[in-house]
Amino acid sequence: MWPFKKQEERIASSDPFLGEFLGARWQASADIEKASGHSVAMACIAAITGNLSAVPLKLYRHTDDGGREPATDHPLYGVLQTQASPTVTAFEAREWLIANVLMYGNAFARIERNGRGQVVGLHPFVAGSVTVECLVNGRLRYKHAQRNGGTEVLLQDEMLHLRYRTSDGVLGMSPIQIAAATFGLALSQQDTAGVAAQNSFLPKGALVFPEKLAAAGKGAGNADDILAKFKAKFVGAMATDSVMILDGGAKFESFSFNSKDSEFLESRKLSNLDICRVFGVPPSVAGITDNSTYSNVEQESRALVTRCLAPMAKRIEQAMNVALLTPESRKSFFIEHDLNGLTRGDLAQRYAAYAIGRNNGWLNVDEIRKMENMSKVKGGDTYVVPLNVTALDAANDNKNKIEDAA
Repeated sequence: MWPFKKQEERIASSDPFLGEFLGARWQASADIEKASGHSVAMACIAAITGNLSAVPLKLYRHTDDGGREPATDHPLYGVLQTQASPTVTAFEAREWLIANVLMYGNAFARIERNGRGQVVGLHPFVAGSVTVECLVNGRLRYKHAQRNGGTEVLLQDEMLHLRYRTSDGVLGMSPIQIAAATFGLALSQQDTAGVAAQNSFLPKGALVFPEKLAAAGKGAGNADDILAKFKAKFVGAMATDSVMILDGGAKFESFSFNSKDSEFLESRKLSNLDICRVFGVPPSVAGITDNSTYSNVEQESRALVTRCLAPMAKRIEQAMNVALLTPESRKSFFIEHDLNGLTRGDLAQRYAAYAIGRNNGWLNVDEIRKMENMSKVKGGDTYVVPLNVTALDAANDNKNKIEDAA
């Protein structure tokens, strides 16, 4: 466009770090670090990362009879179960990656392979140190900014990339970015409460003078000078017990508008519940127990597994199966979380369930003892069924024999 000869070029990017560098902000300037530091957000992130990192994440092998067995002889099994890299345990690596997904929408780890192409290590990267490029052939290329100032270029097969919800298939968006307005409101309320606490929640007010004050910069009695001295002496938690002496006809009139009138506390509670909804975490799990009872807390704990942890586990499993296993290996191996430990219930409930499985013939003693972390016993591999239960074909054969004999 005249008078500029060069046409303006624009690019679109969903990278949150690039947006922050260029000055992009959402409502209330709720940056990711500050939003994730909110007490409820931190509790939600800790609940998801802690529970999902604590459950077993195993590499399984398909068996000939259609079942499965842990592939303990594969190098990847130890990477997922014990040690991801020489300096990071498997729990720490998984917690690191899941937290990055929830906070930034993306998590990256360099894949280390041996001479046979098997994964022998995962090296998580610091959030924000990786940029993603989409090549002409549709594959992705990653550039990692190293601590020494250099740049490491990795191809798609060399990187484990976990995403939250994505709109372009390249980068994910975190719950904090998707629900930016919710977090902006919660942080604004938190800042407001912090400012009120600095003055011990005393009401604001006005200094009223009967005469007009001097203009700014014209002597020591101007409005700015009086206000600065007043704040220095009487504003703040350390000055709340000071004795206020006003002369020259000045009066201090407080504003009657308070937190209760504006339902500020109720509004903060609603914002806390909104944050729980964003992460899909039941309120009692995040420490909000206003309406909690013994019965609904137990149900909410199960809801955490089925509605929150299970979808996140499936997201991680599929990304790892694609990145850590070759197409040929996926015919024999697969990665999966074991969430049964989070839904096992108390001792009485578990033993009642074991009794049902044992009495109906689809669990034996050794299998039950294994789920309770006990060793095998002699004769524990046998299955039993009630005497009055038999196969339909066998029952028909017995009936025919009885009729023939008659």
